[in-house]
Amino acid sequence: MIALLRPAWSYRGFIAASIQREFQARYRGSLLGAAWTVIQPLSMVAVYTLIFSQVMRAKLPGVESTFAFSIYLCSGILTWGLFQEIIGRGQTIFVDNANLIKKLSFPRICLPIIAVLNAAVNFAIIFGLFTLFLVASGNFPGLPYVALLPVLAIHVAFAIGLGVIFGVLHVFFRDVGQFVGILLQFWFWFTPIVYPIDILPPWAQGIVRLNPLTWLADSYQRILVYGRWPDWRELVPVLLVAIALCAFGMRLFARRAGEMVDEL
Repeated sequence: MIALLRPAWSYRGFIAASIQREFQARYRGSLLGAAWTVIQPLSMVAVYTLIFSQVMRAKLPGVESTFAFSIYLCSGILTWGLFQEIIGRGQTIFVDNANLIKKLSFPRICLPIIAVLNAAVNFAIIFGLFTLFLVASGNFPGLPYVALLPVLAIHVAFAIGLGVIFGVLHVFFRDVGQFVGILLQFWFWFTPIVYPIDILPPWAQGIVRLNPLTWLADSYQRILVYGRWPDWRELVPVLLVAIALCAFGMRLFARRAGEMVDEL
């Protein structure tokens, strides 16, 4: 894996320029430009806060904060958005850049890296604003907040592995794109993001707990809603799955890179 990633360092300028170009192209022609990167997440947080804390007055057991359920939703939806964006970009990255792959000789691994970093930049902006909301509302979790970094690293590794696998398969089987869209719809509701897992019947809880993202969602909720450290023992199996997916994805990419050019 290291040997596969090492050539990308020589093209770090190309990677940085591609990220900047895509960010600028997203808002080209709009009156407010890059301000939309702030307006959109702020409006989402505002809507959730207004609806669930003021209109519905939804409460979470054991949490006194008025904003607890809004924070619960945002913690899951924002991190799910990062996961979904990495997989969505990853599964189309080779097909979308077919002309670039066929015309230029460069490390093709740069393309998944660009997709991941683009998603990371978008997430950093959105989550940074959400953090400001936590501070302003008096709900900042304190020291456990630093635990978000390793949890996010596991989450991103999990998404990268799947994104690369789907991206390679999509070159040879175009139905993969449709399949991934359906998979993510079911996966979202199979993960306790918009509902606490405790409301499910025992048999359903057992099934949902087989989902690796359940433990990641639980970790985010522990940190951001309850101000507690995640249960690291629960995350070890998720980490092992993420490493296995990344290793398999990189191996698949290395074995099929030459064939992808012919297929494209």
